[in-house]
Amino acid sequence: MEQRALILIEGHPRDTGLRYVQAAQRLGLRPITLSAHPTQYDYLAAEKLEAIQVDSGNLDALIRECSRLSVRYDIAGITGFAGNDESVSATVGKLCQHFDLPGPDPISIERCCDKYTQRQLLAEADVPMPAYRLAANATEVQSFAAEVGLPVVLKPAIGSGSIGVRLCRNVEEVAEHTNHLLGGDLTQSFPILVEEFAQGPYYCTHIMGNEVIGIAAADFSPPPHFVFHQCICPAPLSDDEHRRIADLSLRCLRALDLGWGPTNIELRWTRRGPVVIEVNPRLSGGPLSVQLAYGIDLISEHIKLVIGDEWNLRRRHSNVAAWRALLPDRDGILDWIDGDGRAAAIPGVTEVKLYAKPKTPIVRKGDYRDSIGYVMAASPSRAGTEAILQRAVDLIHWSITPFPTPAGE
Repeated sequence: MEQRALILIEGHPRDTGLRYVQAAQRLGLRPITLSAHPTQYDYLAAEKLEAIQVDSGNLDALIRECSRLSVRYDIAGITGFAGNDESVSATVGKLCQHFDLPGPDPISIERCCDKYTQRQLLAEADVPMPAYRLAANATEVQSFAAEVGLPVVLKPAIGSGSIGVRLCRNVEEVAEHTNHLLGGDLTQSFPILVEEFAQGPYYCTHIMGNEVIGIAAADFSPPPHFVFHQCICPAPLSDDEHRRIADLSLRCLRALDLGWGPTNIELRWTRRGPVVIEVNPRLSGGPLSVQLAYGIDLISEHIKLVIGDEWNLRRRHSNVAAWRALLPDRDGILDWIDGDGRAAAIPGVTEVKLYAKPKTPIVRKGDYRDSIGYVMAASPSRAGTEAILQRAVDLIHWSITPFPTPAGE
């Protein structure tokens, strides 16, 4: 009897990729990763997992490789991981259609991953959002920033992980970040979203299929970038606030023709109530917090959907889970980092993860890659979880030696 295989298009350089392969193995599947550069995912070699080098941006190449694998395995399902431009998600949908496997609608995914097209579709459905414009060049960015009104958020029209996203508080910062996004060539054309800065608490809705699983709250490191600092699940919301966010999130699914598999929706609660910042047709970066809070393993349930099995989204318990990112305050060489063992030993701490090793360079980019680790905790109460988390974080210390200043500066 052929072994059932789960094909994973690309991987995830931090925790999510490993969690997927482990969940697949628990379900009796053989995880096989197809990647343009499989060596970038350390867990593949560490766990002795099968990985095949193939151009993951070439649909025909992926079809050929999956067809070749189907001779040896029963391909039970295909899924993958969004990269910096989220294009893999649409590719997965096309592969699933080709092999007649359960999967997302690639057309809906492509429209959703284009932030401007997403905004237009949401606007047609009267979904409340920040004011926005799509600029094609530096001149239009300056003009639209004036129209929308400072401060504004500038971001690439396609991308994820807060890469290239910045709050610009004056015309000088607008010009500076525009220059950055255009790679220093102000004559080129590049789609940039110019958005009103929606001020208010940040929330993220976790959805599977058409069901709201939970709503988390998060905050960020100091501006101008949007680097997640801490997240707590479930968010401290009144029943009415929870209902309004959940209803708005489901309106987004209908407007974007989503509703298959995982979605996470980012919102801000402003003076006019909840407004939608972004819809992402994938799991958020923190499915473990949902599992700790409710006992629902979104990764395992997603895989069950992918392979056509029946899923179970029933809540098994009710806790408060939270994580805190470990964010460096300077660039340089990481001399040492310690305390993770002591932090992990505290009752209620569920995980301590360090991404950076001593003697490696730290270069902050203003996005999710700035985190050098995180601490996660859970308990029956919000106050208890926050106290556990703070106690654990206080035990972790590191030292960074700044890079030498070039002569003459």
